[in-house]
Amino acid sequence: MISALASHMTHLLQWIRVSFYSALSTARCHGRAQKIQPVLILGAGIVEFEENVRLGYFPSPFFMSGYIHLESRNKAARIAIGEGTHINNNFVAIAEHTVIKIGKRCAIGTNVEILDSDFHGIRVSDRNTSNPQNAKPVVIGDDVFIGSNVKIMKGVVIGSGSVIANSSIVVGAIPSGVIAGGNPARVLKVIEQ
Repeated sequence: MISALASHMTHLLQWIRVSFYSALSTARCHGRAQKIQPVLILGAGIVEFEENVRLGYFPSPFFMSGYIHLESRNKAARIAIGEGTHINNNFVAIAEHTVIKIGKRCAIGTNVEILDSDFHGIRVSDRNTSNPQNAKPVVIGDDVFIGSNVKIMKGVVIGSGSVIANSSIVVGAIPSGVIAGGNPARVLKVIEQ
């Protein structure tokens, strides 16, 4: 009885958190996602969800302590998440000037970060400005499995059916049907079909 009560209270508290973050969200959304964890959606751009997108997971790390952050900062920015994609807790995607496109049926682990920009210049005089010419779209193909703690940087294209190993930092193109990992991520193995 105690565990059933604790489970009910956990889900009630999480529902309150999800509702609170939804009230704080300001970006335009097309479509709907199932929100298991709080999701903050910000920016002047658009966030698009196809059918059966799931955001958050229970039980999994960061379920009660974290949230998912989706930000399309400027009017031209867009985040698109494909049908049947499941994203675990504490996910961050920030499209500042371009597009972050996640394919269909992808599985994304906890604490993953995807960015389309450096957000500031390298020179001291440029550190308070963001140049749109330095941003590049990120495209993740269908059926991609991304492990926890992965960072995917601007300009990356990940081919369909690939796996990105835990804690990898992806800075270049990854072909379809491979396992890639490391810092920087490189192809480790071809997935046998």
